[in-house]
Amino acid sequence: MKTFADRLRRASLKVAAFAAILGTPGVANAQADDWEVYFPQAASPLMQQIRDFNYPLQILIGLIVLFVLALLAWVIIRYNAKANPVPSRTTHNTVVEVLWTVVPVLILVGIAIPSFSLLFAQYDPARAIEDYNPDESITVKAIGRAGWYWSYEYPDNGNITVDSFIVRDADGNYAGEPRLLETTAPMVVPVDTVVHLQATADPTGVIHAFAMPAMAMKLDAVPGRINEMWFRADRQGIFYGQCSELCGAGHAFMPIEMHVVSQDQFAEWSELVLTDPSAANGLLDTWEEERLAALD
Repeated sequence: MKTFADRLRRASLKVAAFAAILGTPGVANAQADDWEVYFPQAASPLMQQIRDFNYPLQILIGLIVLFVLALLAWVIIRYNAKANPVPSRTTHNTVVEVLWTVVPVLILVGIAIPSFSLLFAQYDPARAIEDYNPDESITVKAIGRAGWYWSYEYPDNGNITVDSFIVRDADGNYAGEPRLLETTAPMVVPVDTVVHLQATADPTGVIHAFAMPAMAMKLDAVPGRINEMWFRADRQGIFYGQCSELCGAGHAFMPIEMHVVSQDQFAEWSELVLTDPSAANGLLDTWEEERLAALD
């Protein structure tokens, strides 16, 4: 159990990170902002592709909505009973029928081509990363536990196992900062490294889902099965996600806290966490302080 001083220190780090994020151009927040209605800022190439694809798609949808609205308004005004006392007996119009069939087909094909490309890239890093080298990637296994918490295993790094619980105080109340997002032990990954994420759940448990919006990650964790996706963090920092599958009484208390560190720092953390998990968490706090100081 952390001491009050440790909790205060970590809380001050999160507040400082939030202030630095708001005040530093080009640095995106790692959690949802108040009144945010759009995708979070991208922290991975795949999420950037999703954002780049969604922008023109929204513009196209908006233009279609305005066009249909204009047609409805024109029909209501031009062909109401007062303006058109003698109803038209037109039964069909070949040109119009061809257009309203061909044009939507062309639009859907235009949307389908990049969307399928994006879908394939979610499972094949080589489609999104030009210099992808499978030998330089790592594997992390996220396990949704029956007690409503996450465990992370690193089979490529000495079989590290980390149990990640939501932070509580001595009375059992939720005491993390940000609220309901801070964990006792975060998931740690190196920057600019492809991470193959495997998700599963306890064989006797329920279905969970590992969701990290900034990394374009949402992967079902199903008992008895292993699902896999990949991501690559493009910048260091702390990122947050949550279980996104309604899984029972503790569903709201399964946060995902991810620390993205340099590759040298990850190697140091990997060695230390095997023998002294508390000291390894202390290193993460120190590195975050240094990162924030560099932003000032």
